[in-house]
Parts: sequence; C-alpha cells; structure tokens
Amino acid sequence: MRTVRNQPRTTREDLVNDLKAAGTIVTKKTIGNTLRREGLKSCSARKVPLLKKAHIHGRLKFANEHLNDSEDNWVKVLWSDETKIELFGINSTRRVWRRRNAAYDPKNTIPTVKHGGGNIMLWGCFSAKGTGQPYHIKGTMDRAMYRQILGENLLPSARALKMGRGWVFQHDNDPKHKAKATKEWLKKKHIKVLEWPSQSPDLNPIENLWRELKVQVAKRQPRNLNDLEKICKEEWDKIPPWMCANLVANYKKRLTSVIANKGFATKY
Repeated sequence: MRTVRNQPRTTREDLVNDLKAAGTIVTKKTIGNTLRREGLKSCSARKVPLLKKAHIHGRLKFANEHLNDSEDNWVKVLWSDETKIELFGINSTRRVWRRRNAAYDPKNTIPTVKHGGGNIMLWGCFSAKGTGQPYHIKGTMDRAMYRQILGENLLPSARALKMGRGWVFQHDNDPKHKAKATKEWLKKKHIKVLEWPSQSPDLNPIENLWRELKVQVAKRQPRNLNDLEKICKEEWDKIPPWMCANLVANYKKRLTSVIANKGFATKY
C-alpha cells in the first residue's frame, strides 16, 4: 500500500518482484485483491498538459486574482481557441454488444482510414450568450492568418453576440497570439485581452464546447472533408445558448479546483 501510495504507476509485477527480493512469495492475484480491498483500482492515467513550476505559479496567481470576480465579469468575456476535428474521430471509441466470436462481423467493426482519414482545423469563439462565427483554418496558420481570422470573425462575432462596451477577449499564449503584430492589431482595435496562464486548457470553457461539437459531428458520420466542414459549422451553430451560459455561470468552480489542486491540472 505504501509503495502504491507513493508511486501510483507501480505494477503488480513490480510488487511481486519487490516482495520476492525481501523473501516473501505472493501472487499477482493476491496483490490485486489486496489493493482492491483497500479501495484502489487500476485506471488509465489521465493525459494532462506538462506543467512546470512557472506554469503552476501562473495558474494559481490567475485563480486567486479572479476568485472573487462576479459572474458579470465572466459574461463580458469572449472565449476563443483552435481545435482539430478528425474525419473519423470520436467514432473510433464506440462500443458494441456482440457475441463472443463475432468481433469481426462488419456490423461490429468501425472502418478506419490511415491517419484518421484527414482532419480540419477550426477556430471558434463563444460567450455566455452563445457561439460566435466558426472559421475553417486552411493550411498552416501563421501570425498574419491569425490576424485575418480575428478581423473577419472576432469583431462580427462580438457584434452578433451583443457583447456591448468593455468586453474582454480571451486567447491562450500560443506564439501566434502573442506576436507583436497581433498585440498591436488588438490594441489598435481597442480590444482588451484577458491575461492568461500558459498550459491551462482546463480554465477555458470552450474546451467543453469542442468536446460537445465532436460528439455531435461523429453522430452524423461525415463521409469526406467537405462534409465534415459543413457538419461542423451546422453543429456549432446548434449549440444551445443555455449550455454556453451554464459554462460561464459555473466558472468560479474551475478556479476553486485549481486552488484546491495546488495549481495542478483539474477535471475540467
């Protein structure tokens, strides 16, 4: 128990060998049963961004500074991000009910294509009032393209969502976002930018919307990349405003979680 508490990645085989070296012979099964009896179970380790000391410090600073902000403050934020959507993405994790020898019955399989059959990159934004204009990023996005995306989509989205005066723009610390020319463009347009801690996708509620979008797109089973783009835009527009409002209304919980987890990654 002590070994597993200190090093959760220890395998049952490691424990068998440690005990054997100490002169005790125990089977893997007994070790598994003992750990389960103590309330532990073997789970897949969650993948989270690599956090260095400076990242942890930045996340805690952000959470503490904004912990007592009113909900109205978060309503004024226009959240943004980019994401990659695979043609055969979430489909790949579907489960099926089948008999023992029927694993390869075509009904029980999911056709895959090498490298996921292609993907598209999307830029999107949202506020407590709903989703903004999505944009399909063609090719590799550089600083100039990012400014073009903001010019063609950010301001029209802010107007359509009736953000009003004093709204705040959120984007992460990607070098393209932090480029001098991008900062100057935002300043020239009088757009206030939210100071953001690096390596913090769990603090950006748009991640929840991307997940929702990918689930809904997968249900419609797009056949090719043109189909995928069309379906993505339709499903993004269908995301209900109440879902956006809820994510923003519960924002304080994210900050509380970061503080409770001492700056490390949270369930969000």
